[in-house]
This record gives sequence, structure tokens and C-alpha cells, in this order.
Amino acid sequence: MKTLLIANRGEIACRIIRSAKALGLATVAVHSDADAKALHVALADRAVPIGPSKPAESYLKIGEILDAARSSGADAVHPGYGFLAENEGFARAVAEAGLTWVGPTPESIEAMGDKARARSLAEAAGVPVLPGSRRFAEGELEGIEAAGDTVGYPLLVKASAGGGGIGMRVVDAPADLRKVADSTQGMAARSFGDGAVFLERYVRNARHVEVQVFGFGDGRAIHLFERECSVQRRFQKIVEESPSPGISAATRARMTTAAVALAAAVRYSGAGTMEFVVDADSEAFFFLEMNTRIQVEHPVTEAVTGLDLVALQLRLAAGEDLSLRQEDIRQQGHAIECRLYAENPAKMFLPQPGTLARLALPEGMAGIRVDTGVRQGDTVTPFYDPMIAKIIAHGPDRAAAVDRMLAALERVEVEGLVANAPFLARVIGHPAFRAGRTTTSFVDTYKAALIG
Repeated sequence: MKTLLIANRGEIACRIIRSAKALGLATVAVHSDADAKALHVALADRAVPIGPSKPAESYLKIGEILDAARSSGADAVHPGYGFLAENEGFARAVAEAGLTWVGPTPESIEAMGDKARARSLAEAAGVPVLPGSRRFAEGELEGIEAAGDTVGYPLLVKASAGGGGIGMRVVDAPADLRKVADSTQGMAARSFGDGAVFLERYVRNARHVEVQVFGFGDGRAIHLFERECSVQRRFQKIVEESPSPGISAATRARMTTAAVALAAAVRYSGAGTMEFVVDADSEAFFFLEMNTRIQVEHPVTEAVTGLDLVALQLRLAAGEDLSLRQEDIRQQGHAIECRLYAENPAKMFLPQPGTLARLALPEGMAGIRVDTGVRQGDTVTPFYDPMIAKIIAHGPDRAAAVDRMLAALERVEVEGLVANAPFLARVIGHPAFRAGRTTTSFVDTYKAALIG
């Protein structure tokens, strides 16, 4: 493996390029018309255009990306997160083209990428799951009311192929179920090309905790501890931390053991994340889904373990024997990540595209890491996720990490568009956050104080 093509854009493409170069790999960026002058294009050794600005006409075009790999001489492909990262067809096409796929096998992606099937595999592996229903294909809702009664209310209607908080709707009463299921099927079909949905019990006072796993493809797997991702808006994470402030050592041990067991059962290869919902009152935990890719929030795990997850992905794909053992993995200190977005919290967190007339990020501060895919003068376009940067604070304990994050957010300057930095500072500085009392309803509960 000598030349790596990154089939992505923005912050994650820049992040992958950094690790690839440290390993001595040449890098190839792909870009849409909107991204012709983007930072990931500037950082790569070579860049290849792949089409117009809309993702469906560029970053989601498997043929264009494979042509870019051939024309650039790339011999490996890293998908990053989003776009085609969890598309088993893309993974299979990369392998059939004679290229190295940096990720799990197509079979693992297919098995774990479908949420309903992943639930079945989790149950078979002895991992607790929430009460749920069978899949309902697009246009097929016969029997959904009976299924809802069996699952119990409140419940979630979830897109089987969903991700990133898209395709999830809460239903409180049976009378609303069919209408919500029908609209969710339509949304899922448009977003993922698969309109199937299923039902799952909804835990109101819940924490969202996930376990970073790493598998070796032969039935062996390890964990790199957990991340708390409860602070969300629209089911999408905006603040993550490790370790979780809301689970006991005993719960952590049971959860990580369950995550490793499931990864081993599917002979998982590479970095992946098992997501769990945790009842904040009882600490009972239930499997939600597996993300068969690198996560947006992986830097908090890197901060507390000292490991480079992207480098591990690349080394495993290259055939290196990593010889990582569970007893070699240690947690050191506490890390918190905030996602800096071009969005307006006061207007339902709607994206705010525009030009970054001024952008100052807290790079160089002690205990602070900044991952970004933009520079001052760049444009946040309406075509893609409006992330500006990820800010990661690491300290010897949670209180120190909180203080460092607040100091870092104070250094953020964004002009030319609206960003959520003041909102993030209010979240981190809120007494409930400082006390570790975070649930998935945190933003709604304290909305008045957070939005101002």
C-alpha cells in the first residue's frame, strides 16, 4: 500500500491525510466542483475532480471515485465517515477493482449496517436490546399498529438504513403511528435509497453511550473504552466525552464486554462503534446499532488512549500484525469534543452557509486539539454538513477538561456567518453539564438557558 485515495471531503479527509502522511503514504483527494479549492484538496499530494457540487453527482458516485483511483495510481481507498463509508456495494467494488479497502468487509457492513438485522445479531450474541419490531418495507405498513402495541409507547420509528440521527421519529400515541411511519419511510427512501423502517422502545431519561471497538477480522476484537454522546439536537451529537460521567465501573465493564463479544461474533475488522442507550435511572443498557466506520467523535478516544485510530485502520489494511492486546489499552485523563457548526441554535439549529470572513480557532493551546477542513476565506456551502471544526480538550480529570474547553471556546472567532460557539460554551458551562447530569433530553430541558 503506497498511495491512498480518500473518498471524502472536509474535516475527515484532512484528518486521514495527516495520518497517511505520517505513515509515508502518498495521498489523493477527490473533490466536487464546490470543493475545488478546499483544504483537503490543498493538503493532498494529488487531487482529482469527480463531478458537480451535489453529493449524488460526486461523492456518492462509485464509478467516478474508482476512475479517480485508477487515473491517480492509488492502490487503497479510505471512505472516512458519511457518504459511501457504510455502503457495502462500494466496499465490494473497491475490492473487485483490485484496490485495498480501508474498513470492514462488505459482509460486515451489510450485516451491521441494517439496524433491524444488527439487532438480531446482537440478540444472538447475548447483547441486550430494546423491545422492537420486524422491518416494514416502504409502502408496507400492514400490522404496524399491532407491532406498536407489542413494543410499547413511547416508541421510535427508525429507518433501517439510517444514520447520523436521520430517519428517527418519536411516537407517543398509537393514533400517530401510521402517519409518522409513512413519512419516515419516505424520508428514508430519499436519504438512503431504502424506505424500510422498524419500531423500537423509546427510553426518555436516557444516556447515549458508545463503545469504540477494533477487530482483527479473525474473531478477535478489543475495545478502547466508551464515549458519552448524550448532548444532542435532532438526534445528532454535538458534544462527546470519554470516559462517560454517568455510568459506574461495573456498567462500563459489562458494556465493553458486550461490545467486544458482538464485534468478535461477526468477525469484525478495523475500527467500529457499538452504540447503546442507557437508562439514566437504572444504568440498564441496550444495543442501538453499530457504525461500521470511523466516528466523527473518535478524537476523544485518541486523547484518552494515546492511540491513532486512523493509523491503526491503515496499518491493519496494509496487512500489518498490530499485536494489540486488551491489557495494553489504558484510559488516561478525560477528553471532551465540541462540534463547531455553521448553524443558528435560535432558529432550530438550521445551517447557515456563507463565507468565513474571519476564522480564528484555538490551535496551539495546551491540552487542545483542533480538527478542521476549512480556513479563513473558505465558504461553508449548502451542499454538505456545515461543520467548521471539532475542538477537543484533554485534561487530567473532567473538571480540567471542562475548564480547558471553555477557555478554547472563548478563543473562537467566526465572522461572515452564524456559528454555534456561544451555544457550546453555555452547554459546557451549565451546572448540569459540569455535574455530569447529561441525557439525550439535555438540550430540550435547558433550552432557554442554552440558546439565550
